[in-house]
Amino acid sequence: MMKTIVVLEERLVEAPLYRKRQRRRTKYYAHDAAGQARVGDVVRIEETRPLSKLKRWRLLEIVRRAEG
Repeated sequence: MMKTIVVLEERLVEAPLYRKRQRRRTKYYAHDAAGQARVGDVVRIEETRPLSKLKRWRLLEIVRRAEG
């Protein structure tokens, strides 16, 4: 997985029965051809054709670099 990044999306979902908000996560495997993304970066990805078993996204841009 040399050219692959894992993008984690967190969102709040309200449980229908108890009306409690729960945190849900989704992992997206994205193609990073240049290998420029680092841990903690905020990135923008777009959907593309299947590149491997799990990769269906590609890196468009790095919105904000991680501090440090």
